[in-house]
Amino acid sequence: MKKIIIYLLVFMLTHAYGQELNLPVFTQYLADNNFVVSPTYAGIGDNLKIRANGLTQWVGIKGAPDNQSIYGDVRIADRSGVGLSLYNDKNGNTIQTGLKFSFAHHLVLDYYSKQYLSFGISYNLNNFRIDINNFDGGYENPTLDPFVTDDRRTSNNNFDVGALYRNKGFFFSLNINNILDKNLDESIRIAEPRLLLNYQIYSGLTIRGPKKSGLEFEPSIFYQMFQSDKRSSTDVNFKFRKFNRNEDYFWAGISYRFLNDQFFKPLNVGPMVGFQKSIFYFGYAYQVTTNDLAGYNSGTHVITIGLNFLQGISNCPCTQSAVHK
Repeated sequence: MKKIIIYLLVFMLTHAYGQELNLPVFTQYLADNNFVVSPTYAGIGDNLKIRANGLTQWVGIKGAPDNQSIYGDVRIADRSGVGLSLYNDKNGNTIQTGLKFSFAHHLVLDYYSKQYLSFGISYNLNNFRIDINNFDGGYENPTLDPFVTDDRRTSNNNFDVGALYRNKGFFFSLNINNILDKNLDESIRIAEPRLLLNYQIYSGLTIRGPKKSGLEFEPSIFYQMFQSDKRSSTDVNFKFRKFNRNEDYFWAGISYRFLNDQFFKPLNVGPMVGFQKSIFYFGYAYQVTTNDLAGYNSGTHVITIGLNFLQGISNCPCTQSAVHK
């Protein structure tokens, strides 16, 4: 029991330390919202797309990470798109909020073979603070640290850049996130990482089912590596969609996440389901924690709701939605 508690504390402290390295990316991007992982997807599609995500990690553990985010992107002109994301991320007594503004431009490499190339960039504004409202050392020691007298806050500006290649149903995106080193506030006596750079690769293949079946199958992978300590992980995903005559659909899938030196020891594994009806979208994902924390929580839950509206079909196939018939 003591060993489990120590493991839990160390794991949560490590998560808090790396909170600014990257916001939680679980399966939100699989809820038909690739814009979560790459600015290059901004403007691809025939609608203004809005997705709101609520993520609760390790349900049952007090102070476990909790995240809310909203993403929106829309096409401007025929070959470009813009997007905006807002988020609030809380982990114990640390809170991070911020926004990303993204721009993407899309090119046609070959009309006949449907090859497209996209470039994207995001400007990031992150605000990080320590919430001292819950600091309580008891009657004999009411202040845990006499130097902590208010909610310490820092703000940082950064940029992400990315590229996306599409060839019919195949897609491959490469993102370089937080390309600037972090400016540390010398007044905060906490060991913080200066190098926030991390790399993400998202790739997959959309396969049409038998003609007129309305089925699509989509295997994909999501790879992430942090430059500071070379930590890396991979998601292996599979999902399918079933469309009707009105282009409404339901979908289901599964995701398997592991550290790249521990393929047979998954960090998380779980199912996903969702549907789109007219302009409304809903998705739910559940992930089971497979390490020693499994006995102390009921897993991670992700809910996505969304809207697709203001339809306007582009004159360029590089930003048009695929037709599912």
